[in-house]
Amino acid sequence: MAGTYSDKEIAVLVNERKPLPPDWRNRIRLRPKSGHEERDLEVTGEAGSRFRIILRRSKVNAIDFSIILAVCVPQSNQLFRLRRYNGKSHEHTNRLEGVTFYDFHIHIATERYQAIGMREDAYAEPTNRYGDFHDALSCLIEDVNINVPLDRQGTLFEEI
Repeated sequence: MAGTYSDKEIAVLVNERKPLPPDWRNRIRLRPKSGHEERDLEVTGEAGSRFRIILRRSKVNAIDFSIILAVCVPQSNQLFRLRRYNGKSHEHTNRLEGVTFYDFHIHIATERYQAIGMREDAYAEPTNRYGDFHDALSCLIEDVNINVPLDRQGTLFEEI
């Protein structure tokens, strides 16, 4: 596991303002990679935390995708996944709660799941807030305090 964070530390990281660079659209344009498309973008938060936004989408199945916000763990090469927005391509089970669902879902890093030795973002909640890759990215931007620079041209998802 990539370090341990309390729920309070996770909330501080999620709420830290994360300004995107002016050329962010070009830097998240997906690139082919064995069966899927992928790209990531490193962003520095206003408090100095380093974050990585990771985008992955299947070439074959439009609802098989993952959009992740991770923090770069200081003094390591590890990432700690704070949020993960997944498509409706697989069943998910929250082991502690004994709940299984098949839906679009958002993984949330929790102290509880870390404490039992599971991945930090093993807990997830089903959502109806998005139904595709682009809407999931919009939700991530809204939920984790990502600041999109004003752009008078194009749309939010031009050529992603």
